[in-house]
Amino acid sequence: MNKPTILIVDDEQRSLEALERNLADEFDVQTAINATEAEAILTDHWVQIILCDQRMPDISGVDFLTKVREKWPDVIRIIISGYTDAEDIISGLNTAGIYQYVTKPWHPEKLIMVLRNALELFELQRQNELLAIELRLLGKSAQKKVDDRRKALRERYSFDDGIVRSKSSPMNAVCNTLSQIAPFDLSTLILGESGSGKELVARAIHYNSLRWNKPFVVQACGSMPPDILEAELFGYKKGALSHAVQDYTGMFERAAGGTVFLDEIGDIPPAFQVRLLKVLQDGELRQVGSGQTRKVDVRILSSSQKDLEKEVSEGRLRKDLYFYLAGVTIKIPPLRDRRQDIPILASFLLKQTIEKVGKLATGFSAEAISCMKRYEWPGNVRELQNEIERMLVMGPDDELLGADLLSSKVLMATSPNLPDDISILNGPASTLKERVEVIESKILRESLIRHRWNKSKAARELGLSRVGLRGKLERYGLTQEDEPDNDTLLAHSN
Repeated sequence: MNKPTILIVDDEQRSLEALERNLADEFDVQTAINATEAEAILTDHWVQIILCDQRMPDISGVDFLTKVREKWPDVIRIIISGYTDAEDIISGLNTAGIYQYVTKPWHPEKLIMVLRNALELFELQRQNELLAIELRLLGKSAQKKVDDRRKALRERYSFDDGIVRSKSSPMNAVCNTLSQIAPFDLSTLILGESGSGKELVARAIHYNSLRWNKPFVVQACGSMPPDILEAELFGYKKGALSHAVQDYTGMFERAAGGTVFLDEIGDIPPAFQVRLLKVLQDGELRQVGSGQTRKVDVRILSSSQKDLEKEVSEGRLRKDLYFYLAGVTIKIPPLRDRRQDIPILASFLLKQTIEKVGKLATGFSAEAISCMKRYEWPGNVRELQNEIERMLVMGPDDELLGADLLSSKVLMATSPNLPDDISILNGPASTLKERVEVIESKILRESLIRHRWNKSKAARELGLSRVGLRGKLERYGLTQEDEPDNDTLLAHSN
């Protein structure tokens, strides 16, 4: 394997010899005692790095490397000198594009580390150049791929197919409203419980708007300190913050021409609300640490699981900010209020999980779907997705996923032949007997489903005889739901 080539330029012979001796193991070392010799070597050899002395009789190191930058711009340029004149250093950085300024006396190991890093930079530059050439050659083909991906995203978030629901779903009214407001640049507030699909709705609005081929960026606002939130949204200049080692472009500028989704806007600190409102009203922002304002053109979508009108009335949210954000308000119903969507939604989520995990299943049993429809789903669609992922991983390969794979909290949901258990348990008019029956029925049903309705195993677990268990099942009307119905969905069905 050929060694990388380094050119050392120094008018002192001893210095050249010392450097060559220390670098010869890792580099093909070329030496020159003046600029003329150095240019001849650069013409005849492929040099990756130049290590040049600053003080030379015919020309300074900075002036020589400035010429090198014009003729051989890819070469990594390093100055080595016993003088630390500030003007020399600044001039070298600005005009000659100096990678590093090494002072004499130099330490061999440190110098070699500097040169290794310089070599990595040279290789990165080459890779970037090759990538740029490839992109130019791809031309229209690359642009077509980008356009195809954007179109696929748009189709994925269409109101007809992207938001999965049944024909009688309460989400139908929501989607009708979304289709009306999406083409217009209206600030939209999306309300709903955690996990109900607020971000999905925001993406659907964006990809059905006139900004669909521009960026869509998401910023979580919950429990974030105001200075960090301001930096993330507006960006900052180098040195403005303790960790700001370089300029940072904020979310608003990164989404130029597109959409910014502010998730859980009700949690933003009061100290930041005034600054955010000014940006939203004026369409201008100022990066942290900058004295200049910049124009921004974005559509604002926001979400919250809180009652924002209550937040306003209690002084935690500015009224003017609320009215700006709530140009249109969309309320997403919780999953418990659209149980008719659960069968088709579960099937859709199972398909997604199969692609993600790489394990097959043919669908859900009727009993599993019935159990899902009875559960309240406090975590909404996100909780349903977690449950389905668990079922697929724990279940058999390429078979129906049965109710026994559901977690106990789902199996303990209301029994079909009893009144709603929550109202019975909390109702002041319910007797002790009625409350005990609700709990007993839930325990019996959960145990039977877990054991796939094997009455012997369930009776043994519960400390009952088979006769005793049979009597309780008859008393509560508990029977196995083993007949397929309209809710049984196959994951691979059309």
